[in-house]
Amino acid sequence: MGILIGLLSFLLVLVCLLLGLLVLIQLPKKEAGMGMAFGSGAVDTLLGAGAGSALTSITKWTGGVFLGLCILLAWLGNMKNSSGSAAKAVREAVTRSEAAAPASSAASAVNTLITPTNAATKAPVSAPAAAPAAPAAK
Repeated sequence: MGILIGLLSFLLVLVCLLLGLLVLIQLPKKEAGMGMAFGSGAVDTLLGAGAGSALTSITKWTGGVFLGLCILLAWLGNMKNSSGSAAKAVREAVTRSEAAAPASSAASAVNTLITPTNAATKAPVSAPAAAPAAPAAK
């Protein structure tokens, strides 16, 4: 799966570069802007007089491919991360707690899972001490 994600990421970078280039060379409605930076009428010379509609169509398709690749990569990354991490750890913790105390209820197993711990010592975090009461005013 890692190779597939790598190949799709490389393809996404290529599509990003192509999409950026297509947006930059398109002529705006007022015939000015970055399209003119490549020479007056350069796009018409290279791609013909109807290049505006062709470039617009190619840009739309490239944008669709970009969006599709982004969604596909997000889905694959989510599948890769969720397959062996959080859900598996919770299942193992519940199994361990049920095996250690078979008479305990499911509520106590859940409470042991959600009890905050200090990461350095793996000890439960103690509740903060109550502030001493202020002396009564006379």
